[in-house]
Amino acid sequence: MEKNSLIGKVVHSKAGRDMHKTFIIVGILSNEYVYISDGELRRIEKPKKKKIKHLKFTGTVAEEIRDIILSEKEVTNSKIKIFLQSADIGKEV
Repeated sequence: MEKNSLIGKVVHSKAGRDMHKTFIIVGILSNEYVYISDGELRRIEKPKKKKIKHLKFTGTVAEEIRDIILSEKEVTNSKIKIFLQSADIGKEV
């Protein structure tokens, strides 16, 4: 799998305090860990480090946010929050 192919994917947390919450992958640390953010509790300035095996992938990709991250521009918390709310996937599972 290409390293940047995970960035921008919408995921649900399967374990931990943030279980059942929805996030967007905003960075890749290694083959095992990624950084996730929801723009609210876990802001883009301090994303959560999470094991990939503790994430459930939704099949949705935040294309606009993914493009901003890959072009190395700054993503805002409001963009992430608005995407998760408007896509109606920000609801807890």
